[in-house]
Amino acid sequence: MYEKLYFDNPSGNSFHYLRYIPKNVNKDEKIPLLVFMHGAGERGNTDGSEVDKVAKHGYFARVAEGKEYPFVMVAPQCPSGNYWGSYVESLNKFLDRMIAENNIDTDRVYLTGLSMGGTASWLWSLGNPERFAAVAPVCGEGISWYGGNLVKIPIRAFHGDCDDTVSPHESLAMVSSINKRGGKASLTLFPGVRHNAWDYAYNDELIEWFASQSLKNNEVK
Repeated sequence: MYEKLYFDNPSGNSFHYLRYIPKNVNKDEKIPLLVFMHGAGERGNTDGSEVDKVAKHGYFARVAEGKEYPFVMVAPQCPSGNYWGSYVESLNKFLDRMIAENNIDTDRVYLTGLSMGGTASWLWSLGNPERFAAVAPVCGEGISWYGGNLVKIPIRAFHGDCDDTVSPHESLAMVSSINKRGGKASLTLFPGVRHNAWDYAYNDELIEWFASQSLKNNEVK
């Protein structure tokens, strides 16, 4: 199961978050970290009473059902009425603290998110590409003319080809921009799927792909 915690940031935005720690963790060994960014529908009250909404989709939903994973996983909750774009500075401080408090291997920090969180995954990694070993945005939108910032990072994007909330063109534009500049990003389009691409993207195969990535790798896998 996961824990419900609070990130207190005196110099910026504070927020509640979920944390999952695998069983039988060797405290003497550094462990990978997966950061999950939720969508607009999972924002919550500032008192933390709705933080469980973050576990509605994705890997935290499976953790709630008893599924186990090989990473520490954290999922910050954006307060209602706000959006992740205004939180990047605070998210970097949050990541610093998660790394320090959980004995994280900084060569194996992974980022993913869906919808508003997919957009956050693009924007955060565009601004701080050195922080992440791999990124998997799901039905989000980025800033395609900055795609050159992500040429050294393994990227897997996912989108429903019938998404009428965030156009699949947004993922296509990002992946095309990265690859035109020498990167090796991939895009999986799910046929007939609308905005719920996360129901198909978040599977064990993606976990295995994350686990194979490290900043020490010279090649994008």
